[in-house]
Amino acid sequence: MGKSTRPGAANGKAARPGTAGGQAAKRRAASRTLAAARGGRSARQRRWLAFGPVAVVLALIAALTIAKVSSGAQAVQSGTAGGHASAALVGELASVPTSTLNAVGAGTAGQGAFNSVPTKTSGAALTSKGLPQVLYVGGEFCPYCAAERWAVTVALSHFGNFHNLGTTASSPSDVFPNTASLSFHGASFSSSSLAFNGYEIFSNQAQGSGFAPLDKLPPAANALFQASGGSIPYINIGGKYVLSGASLNPGLLAGKTSAQIAAALSNPSSPIAKAIDGTANVITAAVCNVTGGQPGSVCNSAGVVAAQAKVGG
Repeated sequence: MGKSTRPGAANGKAARPGTAGGQAAKRRAASRTLAAARGGRSARQRRWLAFGPVAVVLALIAALTIAKVSSGAQAVQSGTAGGHASAALVGELASVPTSTLNAVGAGTAGQGAFNSVPTKTSGAALTSKGLPQVLYVGGEFCPYCAAERWAVTVALSHFGNFHNLGTTASSPSDVFPNTASLSFHGASFSSSSLAFNGYEIFSNQAQGSGFAPLDKLPPAANALFQASGGSIPYINIGGKYVLSGASLNPGLLAGKTSAQIAAALSNPSSPIAKAIDGTANVITAAVCNVTGGQPGSVCNSAGVVAAQAKVGG
């Protein structure tokens, strides 16, 4: 999701980034994806229902015909059941070489159709137990969330340690199907300088015409999420920066396992590293701006300094 879950108009054409129309199109696309997750009716479905019983019969005939020629919309399908991220995988994400991160800088973060980066907001400070807080809202079914989680995990691993991270994959019936990823459902984070709360509000398991609900947002978190438009992935960094949408192309991860994605992050010439490590540096730069530049070894690194241009001081 650009600044939404689907960067582009309903006809599949990518919205032009940086324009008011493009941003509006991306926000509309995100709402469509969340509506699909909830199994909500489309405008077309509502029009059919308005015609009454006769339309129901016609709709059934049409549905049978569509199924026969395989030209109808693909049914929602469950994704691969999730599991626990191995210690080796978590360790690899937490130890991407500084030399690689410095070489990548901002990489390809925020370029093209997938151009969301943390932007300044005038909201009240977001804290937890006296620490700046990062709030993440996503869904396991969502391919754009799947891509963004890699960068979030790499970035925040500079400030603390993740525990009980899960593994998941996006829906096989969405665009960028079966994108391998992590899951923040049930995960926790320990740090002396930063708090993190991650919520996956839908799973990747089909339920009716949508996906099964998973984590429930606390009222305060939900208010922030809804005020930003309710698009996923959504990241609020200390109440001072908001990222709504994907910063990298999920298509780069097509056909890759979690282990292959993690391994690519150490190679600065890899397109995957340029996208994920670059986004991680941009997110890290925003986090550094709410932690007072601490830890200095992270915030003063060449890669993070280079990424500051994307977010501003």
